[in-house]
Amino acid sequence: MGAVVSLSNIHKQYGNHVAVDDLSMQVEAGQVYGFLGPNGAGKTTSIRILLGIIDQDSGQREIMGHSRAFDVARRIGYLPEERGLYKNMSAERVIAYLGRLKGMDGKAAINRARILLDRYGLGDAAKKKVKQLSKGMAQKVQVLSTFVHDPDLLVLDEPFSGLDPVNQQILEQLLSDMREEGKTIIFSTHVMQHAERLCDRIGLIARGRDVFSGTVREAKRLLTPHIHLRTAQDITPLKQLSVISDVTEVNREDTMIEWRFEADKSLTVERLVELCAKNGIGIDHFAMIEPSLHEVFVHLVGQDTRQETGAEREALS
Repeated sequence: MGAVVSLSNIHKQYGNHVAVDDLSMQVEAGQVYGFLGPNGAGKTTSIRILLGIIDQDSGQREIMGHSRAFDVARRIGYLPEERGLYKNMSAERVIAYLGRLKGMDGKAAINRARILLDRYGLGDAAKKKVKQLSKGMAQKVQVLSTFVHDPDLLVLDEPFSGLDPVNQQILEQLLSDMREEGKTIIFSTHVMQHAERLCDRIGLIARGRDVFSGTVREAKRLLTPHIHLRTAQDITPLKQLSVISDVTEVNREDTMIEWRFEADKSLTVERLVELCAKNGIGIDHFAMIEPSLHEVFVHLVGQDTRQETGAEREALS
């Protein structure tokens, strides 16, 4: 398994605005890679550089062993952030047409289009013109168009944008199917739940800069888990030991009190249970809940924003 995509120290600037600042990323064959960041972080610019739609000012890019995506265009499926379909063509015809642009035979393209439309719940819409479809249905047609030609690499820019929850779930299933077929997938999003469920690795950027690169589990380890504890006693003795913080009384019912807090990273489950027993705190229920990717995202992006604001203040002082 080797790198299908590699960006190294990419920089892109428009006038005084730095859109991408020393960005690096690497995606291995067969991986689902989530390219994450808030709106305006530089995700779309980075994807356009990767695909050769625009060029970087400095840095290196490589895609499937080539410096230009154009050289391997038929092996790539690309869904741009700005959608667009021929509105007077039928769903099956527009998918087949885009497949032919990627080198497919006409008959094979229309057959493949019909198979995909049936498989992902649009069989009844195959003959309908795009302008007769709902926004969500049209977006699904465009997604299907990106891999009608069976590409090795899929690059999807905000593919979940504008889809209702049902169609988001269908798209997740579609991407899972592509992963099972061994495809390499890169998709950008600012909605962490999709990345959390789908991705082998993620790259998080803010203000055009790398903030984090690694697995979802590695990202979650940046924050301490939340602990839920239900006891019949107050947990003041634990507070006094300075091993827990941000203690909140969640609920009090009958003789039981529910607590939520964060524990020191050095505090193991065994040690917490031992401390409760030693201080006469009877545990009725215990749960350790790992932080969500959304919480990690807010933590890292907020941290980056605070650093940027501090730097701007220093520059102005």
